[in-house]
Amino acid sequence: MGKAKRAGARRQVHKASAGAFGGPAKTNPNPFEVKVNRQKFQILGRKTRHDVGLPGVSRARAIRKRTQTLLKEYKERNKSNVFTDKRFGEYNSNISPEEKMMKRFALEQQRHHEKKNIYNLNEDEELTHYGQSLADIEKHNDIVDSDSDTEERGTLSAELTASHFGGGNASQKEGEDGDKPKSRKELIEELIAKSKQEKRERQAQREDALELTEKLDQDWKEIQTLLSRKPQKSENKEKKEKPQPDAYDLMVRELGFEMKAQPSNRMKTEEELAKEEQERLRKLEAERLRRMLGKDEDENKKKPKHMSADDLNDGFILDKDDRRLLSYKDGKMNIEDVQEEQSEEAGDQENDQKEDEDESDEEEGEDGSRDDTEESDGSDSHSDLESNIESEEENEKPKKEQHPTPGEKLPSDDQKAQRAAGTELPYVFAAPESYEELRSLLSGRSTEEQLLVVERIQKCNHPSLAVGNKAKLEKLFGFLLQYVGDLATESTPDLKTIDKLVVQLYNLCQMFPESASDSIKFVLRDAMHEIEEMIETKGRALFPGLDVLIYLKITGLLFPTSDFWHPVVTPALMCMSQMLTKCPVLSLQDVIKGLFVCCLFLEYVSLSRRFIPELLNFLLGILYIAIPNTKSQGSTLVYPFRALGKNSELLVVSDKADMATWRRGSLSLHWASRLSTMTATEANHRRLSCLASCLALLKHCVLMYNALPSFHAIIGPHRALAEHLVDCGLPQDLQELSRSILSEIEIQKQHYRPLICEKSKPVPLKLFTPRLVKVLEFGRKQGSTKEEQERKRLIHKHKREFKGAVREIRKDNQFLARMQLSEIMERDAERKRKVKQLFNSLATQEGEWKALKRRKFKK
Repeated sequence: MGKAKRAGARRQVHKASAGAFGGPAKTNPNPFEVKVNRQKFQILGRKTRHDVGLPGVSRARAIRKRTQTLLKEYKERNKSNVFTDKRFGEYNSNISPEEKMMKRFALEQQRHHEKKNIYNLNEDEELTHYGQSLADIEKHNDIVDSDSDTEERGTLSAELTASHFGGGNASQKEGEDGDKPKSRKELIEELIAKSKQEKRERQAQREDALELTEKLDQDWKEIQTLLSRKPQKSENKEKKEKPQPDAYDLMVRELGFEMKAQPSNRMKTEEELAKEEQERLRKLEAERLRRMLGKDEDENKKKPKHMSADDLNDGFILDKDDRRLLSYKDGKMNIEDVQEEQSEEAGDQENDQKEDEDESDEEEGEDGSRDDTEESDGSDSHSDLESNIESEEENEKPKKEQHPTPGEKLPSDDQKAQRAAGTELPYVFAAPESYEELRSLLSGRSTEEQLLVVERIQKCNHPSLAVGNKAKLEKLFGFLLQYVGDLATESTPDLKTIDKLVVQLYNLCQMFPESASDSIKFVLRDAMHEIEEMIETKGRALFPGLDVLIYLKITGLLFPTSDFWHPVVTPALMCMSQMLTKCPVLSLQDVIKGLFVCCLFLEYVSLSRRFIPELLNFLLGILYIAIPNTKSQGSTLVYPFRALGKNSELLVVSDKADMATWRRGSLSLHWASRLSTMTATEANHRRLSCLASCLALLKHCVLMYNALPSFHAIIGPHRALAEHLVDCGLPQDLQELSRSILSEIEIQKQHYRPLICEKSKPVPLKLFTPRLVKVLEFGRKQGSTKEEQERKRLIHKHKREFKGAVREIRKDNQFLARMQLSEIMERDAERKRKVKQLFNSLATQEGEWKALKRRKFKK
């Protein structure tokens, strides 16, 4: 027991000494500020943290930290200047104050003695003169004359002392010399004159020195030529030839003298070009109307002003730069034609004179040219006298009829010119408001004239010239489309004119694509409605006319056909597919129309390579009707073709003579519209031409669809019929074409694999070995790998940090709000204090004033 008491006493003494002599003793927390975080369950082996908390201490620590950081930033939020303490070791607690002072003193001495310029080697040396530094002398603090004696150095001269300070010297000098003493002004003038004299002497000495130097340099040059002269080479030694400049040097010299690029005029906009074209056409139309009416060109021209014989014709101004640009070409100078320039200058001067005399004249350039001819003739024929006589006759009596001269046109020539102008195509056309107006403008004219009329209509009614021209040209596209359809439905379709008008349709489509697409869709919609009505009434449809086929051709030219979906091309494709599937082949005309539609299909899908089943089905049917039924049995056909019937052998040719005389050529669209009777030979030739076109289209399809996985399955029926064609005794050209198709089909490889069952791995037998599964952790994280655990741990940590950051931001905002509220309250209290002070002072003044007033009343 005694030992225990002594040990306890020692512990108490140790605690007391630690509190008295050591650091500050740890204060016990206030038990009311301690918060115990109780746990629901006690878990063995788990270390508990934060079981006891001190919210008051934590809150005070947080407020102190925010006061030192956040509040300081808040108070300095509108300040841009920052005070930076650059003293050495000011914030380094590891250095003692004595070491700081020593180091600062060493740095100051080093900064004072270090060189300012690393290239100045003599900076430490100080130059002196008579024991004084040159730097001090340059400051002009004490000017010392080196010629004066050392005893008088630093003293003022007697003259200067007398002039500035006076003294007894002036009276002594006056007594010695017996002259009148000089005034201060005279002394200063004498000093100024003496200084000027010395300056002039120094200038003269300097000039003499320069002259002597130049003379010495000249003499040295003469002597130097004698010293540097080398002995002459022997005359027998061959002189070196001067090297000739090569091609590169010549080119460099030519480029040096080459004319520099001159700035050109800016490119005109589309509106400006359209306006210029309209003005040109209007001018040409006015000229044509004038010729058609027989008006003379000289009626609107005024005669030149009368000039007397004494006129020297010197009213000209030389204001044009007649200098020419010097240029070289191939090493030679280019000389411009001087005579042409002089003639142009003279013409310009005369034009300017004519404009000054006659300001109301409209055609200035033509008048200048006529003045040239009239003045040249008048120099020999006394034109001034004739003009004087004519002016007098005009004043006295009316103008008489003049006799025709050889230079004037005869009446017959005028009539011919009027007829020619009447038959000439007008230059200005108004936009047609209806289809009948357009047809009246174009009917009866040649193809070139029709194109010219349409082109001039577009130029005269360009959208940039007037507001309503856009609607007029949009209507013109529809009228032209209708006119093309009328040309195609004639007995002899004018395909040449249609081909030329497509260019104008393309131009209008580029200007107004929306209206052009609406017009094309309207035409195609009408064609489809006709086919559907014919199917409803008759049960079958016929191939449309040549106008619809031409519309489909124009659609492919005006709009892009490679798009997956297009508002105009897609309906056109549907229309053509309906034609090939619902229109039966009843005659050679139907065959030609169907082959034309197949050509259009290939043109449409040439870029996209889209598969068209109607195209291959129609070609299969054409091959079927070109082979006798005995050889084509077994082939399957799809509507509109039939295996047996009236037209099952429509293209079969049995006449050997017609086969021998047939020559391969292209199909003409005239055959699709002509209903005239033809001989048997012509019919057989057309059948063979249709078969040749069908084989050519089939070869094109083979080359285009050879990359399809099901190519051989699709082209199999065509291959069988092509093999039969080789044995039918057709012309040699058709047989070679058939063989080339078969060879192309055989070359292509199969791109698909036959369907087979997928190979599967054998199912292993069940074993009795237990499967070991590593249990990583119990609870929610059971069964996860290390990567997943790490990922979940980082996600949990991120959430915890995010919540903590949001909580700290919220507390910072609350702290700033409290600071702002305290500032507002302080300002309000200060304002109230000042207001109260003012009221007190006013009340005091009011009381004093009233007291003074009462005192006056008492008196």
